[in-house]
Amino acid sequence: MFTLSAELTFYIPQATSLKDKRQVRRSLIEKTRQKFNASIAEIDTQDILQTLTIGIAVVSGDAAHRHNSIDEIIRFMEAHADAELTAVEIEGA
Repeated sequence: MFTLSAELTFYIPQATSLKDKRQVRRSLIEKTRQKFNASIAEIDTQDILQTLTIGIAVVSGDAAHRHNSIDEIIRFMEAHADAELTAVEIEGA
């Protein structure tokens, strides 16, 4: 069994309230969960208005598959977020 996790940080310039931030978070996580079999959650910066930090975890029987999955998820989230991806940290490589 192989696991891989990633921490993605997004900047949401249009967020003027935590409600705006939650809307962006909810939309992004739901779209991603519908397309991929991965664990996704907001993991940090909950009280910071324009910063969204999302954690992703993938478990696979194949080491190459886990890397491909994380890469695909990151590209998807970057393309479908109403925010700018500013940082990516991958752990478990």
